[in-house]
Amino acid sequence: MLAELLSSWVTGIITASGYLGVFLLMAGESACLPIPSEVVLPFAGYVAFQGSFDLVIAVLVATFGQLFGALVAYYVGAWGGRPLVEKYARILDHGHLQTAERWFEKWGDKAVFISRLTPIVRTFIAFPAGLARMDLKKFALYTFVGSLIWTAVLTYVGYYLGPYWKDIVGIFDKLDIAVVMIFIIAIIYLWRKRR
Repeated sequence: MLAELLSSWVTGIITASGYLGVFLLMAGESACLPIPSEVVLPFAGYVAFQGSFDLVIAVLVATFGQLFGALVAYYVGAWGGRPLVEKYARILDHGHLQTAERWFEKWGDKAVFISRLTPIVRTFIAFPAGLARMDLKKFALYTFVGSLIWTAVLTYVGYYLGPYWKDIVGIFDKLDIAVVMIFIIAIIYLWRKRR
């Protein structure tokens, strides 16, 4: 029920606001608000399928939205320090922040790119990057490239499945699981290849 309400809210914003709605929703998601890109992006792809959006422009608008939101979260970490991040995390999900911090400790700067392809962690990785005062240019580049891949894939899914949109709206929550499994398999493959 909650998922359906959220989906209706997201699709209503995009329908009413067009590209601006996509930008704002993706900026909000990237700034750690509970807005599911798994609904926003496929719906933007569906709107492109209908002819109201240009697919490439939709992908770029969403990617720049994610970069903007990530920069906001980065600066919360860099300027506000741990006390502000902890206060912000209490409102959201402290466990997700801790996971993002562990990723950053383990992978360093590369965690920003890797996490942008991973559900949940992707929205929280900017905090530890800001706390660590990661080089801003590198942070922006890794965020943009990782977000571009994520955005392009999910938007194209919505575009490709356009004729079946009404039948597949409910499966987008399950995309998180599929993306995580693909990511884990890729990491295991790369680790084995390296060894």
